[in-house]
Amino acid sequence: MTIMKTVTVTEFKAHCLEFFNQVAKTGQCLLVTKRGKPTAMVSPACAEKPKKWVLGKFKDQTEIVGDIIAPIDVEWEVMSDRS
Repeated sequence: MTIMKTVTVTEFKAHCLEFFNQVAKTGQCLLVTKRGKPTAMVSPACAEKPKKWVLGKFKDQTEIVGDIIAPIDVEWEVMSDRS
């Protein structure tokens, strides 16, 4: 964690949007002090990485009920748009 700079609460209050933009742009943290003592730290948000699809991800969450391969004994009606 790299600290970009240290500012007082008064400075932070007056320029907080500017500081937020700097933190987001540089990726460095900002230390806010009150009477010379560290009070808060502003850090960049963690960017969410797109999760990759993983084979077998849902293996423990699915259940096969019955035979999914065997033919069924119900006739299907075919609908056609051809006239």
